[in-house]
Amino acid sequence: MTERNEFGRKHTMSVLVENKPGVLSRVTALFSRRGFNIDSLAVGETEQPGISRITIVVDAAELPLEQVTKQLNKLINVLKIVELEPTASVQRQLLLVKVRADSVTRSQVVEAANLFRAKVVDVTTDTVTVEATGSSGKIEAFLQVVEPFGIAELAQSGLVGLGRGAKSMTSMARSRAA
Repeated sequence: MTERNEFGRKHTMSVLVENKPGVLSRVTALFSRRGFNIDSLAVGETEQPGISRITIVVDAAELPLEQVTKQLNKLINVLKIVELEPTASVQRQLLLVKVRADSVTRSQVVEAANLFRAKVVDVTTDTVTVEATGSSGKIEAFLQVVEPFGIAELAQSGLVGLGRGAKSMTSMARSRAA
C-alpha cells in the first residue's frame, strides 16, 4: 500500500538478491543508517533457485529513497530493485488473528470473517482464530470490525507484491546474476 502521511510517502520496494548469508542484514542496514523505519519486511525464495525476494515498505520522501536505492544497487548480492506502485502491482499480506468469542458472539465473528472472505482456522470455547489475506486496507478494515470482540493475539506477515503483466523481475535479473 502506498499512501501519503505526515512524514512523507510509503514506498513498497521489491529487491531481488542472491540467497547468501548476511544479505538481508546488509540491505536492512542501509535503510537503518539513513534513518528510515521499515514498516513491513517480507523475505522468501523466488521461482529461481538461489534468488530471494525482499519486499520492504518504508516511509520516505522521494530524494532520500533514491539515494538508498543507488546504494542498494552497489551491494554485490543485490540483483534488481523495483518500486511497486499500487496501480501497477498486486500487493497482499496475511493476517492470523485470535478473536475472543463465546457461544453468544462466535457466530458474529464467523459472519465477519465470511464478509471479508477470511477463513476460520481454529475454534475453541473462548476464541476463534481467523486467517485473512488481502490488501493492507482490507486487513485494517477487518481488524476494525473484530476489535470490539477483543483481540487475544495476532500475527501478520509483511506485504508481498508482484508487478502486473507478463514481465518477470526475476527473468530480468538472471542476466546480472550470471
